Amino acid sequence: MTDQSTIFAPASGFGRAAVAVIRLSGPACAGVLETLAGALPPPRRLSLRTLRDPGDGSVLDKALVCWMPGPDTFSGEDMAELHLHGGIAVRAGVLRALAGLAGCRAAEPGAFTRRAVLNGRMDLTEAEGIADLIEAETEAQRRQALRQLEGALGRQVEAWRGEAIACLASAEAALDFADEGDVDDAALDAALIRRVAALRDAVAAALADGRRGERLRDGFTVVLAGAPNVGKSTLLNALSRRDAAIVSDRPGTTRDAIEVRLDLGGLPVLLVDTAGLRDTEDAVEAEGIARSRRRIAGADLVLSLFSDAQPPVMHDHARPVLLVRTKADLAARLGDGAAVAVSATTGSGMERLLSAITAQAEAALGGGDALLTRERHREALARCLSFLDRVAGADAGTPPELVSEDLRLAVRALGEVAGRVGVEDVLDRLFASFCIGK
Repeated sequence: MTDQSTIFAPASGFGRAAVAVIRLSGPACAGVLETLAGALPPPRRLSLRTLRDPGDGSVLDKALVCWMPGPDTFSGEDMAELHLHGGIAVRAGVLRALAGLAGCRAAEPGAFTRRAVLNGRMDLTEAEGIADLIEAETEAQRRQALRQLEGALGRQVEAWRGEAIACLASAEAALDFADEGDVDDAALDAALIRRVAALRDAVAAALADGRRGERLRDGFTVVLAGAPNVGKSTLLNALSRRDAAIVSDRPGTTRDAIEVRLDLGGLPVLLVDTAGLRDTEDAVEAEGIARSRRRIAGADLVLSLFSDAQPPVMHDHARPVLLVRTKADLAARLGDGAAVAVSATTGSGMERLLSAITAQAEAALGGGDALLTRERHREALARCLSFLDRVAGADAGTPPELVSEDLRLAVRALGEVAGRVGVEDVLDRLFASFCIGK
């Protein structure tokens, strides 16, 4: 940490509220409280104080003040909180007074959590858990974010890193004692290879999770596809229980993808209505159809809609497909084997369809127990795996210096996951997505 400024920011939402919270972090916190409140309150206790403008001594507010000396704080520094009355003018006046104090500046997004990482109060994976917890919209996303915040990934990666360092130490020792006549080089090499192979298998197993963590963060994507006027927009509105898409008897009404987010049993599901698939001379509609095909190619599940008058459209993408026969209230037959018959008008079959979508989402996403939740984790572990794989596949002719170097690179890749090495650019990207005050 080289930034010795004291940062401040609202930690509660803007607009009128019962209480507005302003938090501070940095070496000037004690002085700020003495300047505004007249005296430093007892540590870690809410104390009622009159806050005064240091410029003219006018009363800003009667507030609850909390003083938290570091390093045992969220950021690892001295911290303070001001619990104000929630009026807009009150908050603006206190923020203006803080900005006028020497050594104080307004915090940027994620500044408090960034200082917590840099001061060793948490690792990077835990900070990412905070970001995911703030963004969580469903129960499964909340559980996954809490596991990250509690250090599930950080602890596992640290265990792997410790084992990789032990293997590296063994490799270096073998180099140091290579000239000793009483050292069994073959036995040392075989033991090292077994340890590295076991570590490689553990990392590979974590990577072979079907990207459940990333998919849970982003949501399970369900694309509604089919011919024009087969009932895609009507079904989207029925599933979302609102008029999200325009419904018309005129073919080609939907030109661009329309997205609606649902919470199905605690799982995030993104429903996507798309343009009807058909041959057309209309350039705008053709572009909409091209976009539809791209969304289908990237879907987690495709609902292939058809009716008695419009057979299913064949898809050339290897995506999971669920056949859905629409307008079941107008059809003479009740079922089509594997197809789910639904009527958006009467509600018939809707529960069965939702259950089928939920089952697919549960199988793909799990319940929030994934270890890897970001592409950054996966890229670092994939690099680690490649280095370990080279060591595990080494033969007697492999120079020991290369084995040591591969192990050193594996240790570095594992260190990047928790933020131990080479992550300044990662910090910039991560904390730019945080809200101010966190």
